[in-house]
Amino acid sequence: MDHEADAFRTDLMTITRFVLNEQSKHPESRGDFSILLSHIVLGCKFVCAAVNKAGLAKLIGLAGETNVQGEEQKKLDVLSNEVFVKALVSSGRTCILVSEEDEEAIIVEPSKRGKYCVVFDPLDGSSNIDCGVSIGTIFGIYMIKDAGEARLEDVLQPGKNMLAAGYCMYGSSCTLVLSTGSGVNGFTLDPSLGEFILTHPDIKIPKKGKIYSVNEGNAKNWDGPTAKFVEKCKFPTDGSPAKSLRYIGSMVADVHRTLLYGGVFLYPADKKSPNGKLRVLYEVFPMSFLMEQAGGQSFTGKERALDLVPKKIHERSPIFLGSYDDVEEIKALYAAEEKA
Repeated sequence: MDHEADAFRTDLMTITRFVLNEQSKHPESRGDFSILLSHIVLGCKFVCAAVNKAGLAKLIGLAGETNVQGEEQKKLDVLSNEVFVKALVSSGRTCILVSEEDEEAIIVEPSKRGKYCVVFDPLDGSSNIDCGVSIGTIFGIYMIKDAGEARLEDVLQPGKNMLAAGYCMYGSSCTLVLSTGSGVNGFTLDPSLGEFILTHPDIKIPKKGKIYSVNEGNAKNWDGPTAKFVEKCKFPTDGSPAKSLRYIGSMVADVHRTLLYGGVFLYPADKKSPNGKLRVLYEVFPMSFLMEQAGGQSFTGKERALDLVPKKIHERSPIFLGSYDDVEEIKALYAAEEKA
């Protein structure tokens, strides 16, 4: 690879150009979806800048404290939530928003309504900010039947109905991974241009991986199939090498690594959290959508994750997602237990 030539490439595929190219494949399109995505991208850039300044801001008393004007400074997750809510409402293309930070769904006022509903976690893994671990934003987009009649039922759809899903990871570089239903593409923010550039075209997860990712601190509360699978990862009986454990504790970072290198990410149900811990609408669904689009699988312990129909906006579910063959193994262990 000629890095020198690469550094001076002038024909860059920006995310805006990419989305407009996709739009041109649908002659009936009016550009609403492209406008909505551009507002999400703007929100990601804003949060990326705020995350990069967070450590510095803390040094000079700007996080969760009162400044000289007597104003309460917003914590980063609250700020991120406000940024995305305002960006999505001002796009004029949304009618319902569901955020991890808000107890109730936000119904957009009629004059600013569009036909899309967006579910998002504005800052996933925010407890990791102080130690410099990668954190991120996760989002999913649905279309609703009637924008004039925005109802909560329009959001409580199975994940397979999503039009698009993605996440933006704020780490050593700012990476946005997006699927609009025909494959998965990764874009990296070039700070000198202020643009996301296509750096990971058509991401495909390896069919089998060498890594498993799980919080082993919960091991004593796991069910049989999960315990058996992790045991098999550590002590394989078929002569294959043991899998490596990698667990960051920030879902965006763990899933991003799983997507690129293969393997499996698991957050099973246990005695402490019988319904699992991750939220269905804005964590489980978008990440499952991306995994399936990249050739992997996702499973709840009972069914394909994207077939799940949520009953509440903050509902939780167990999740196993990653390389096709690895998830297939987990499914076989659950099927065997059910038979027994």
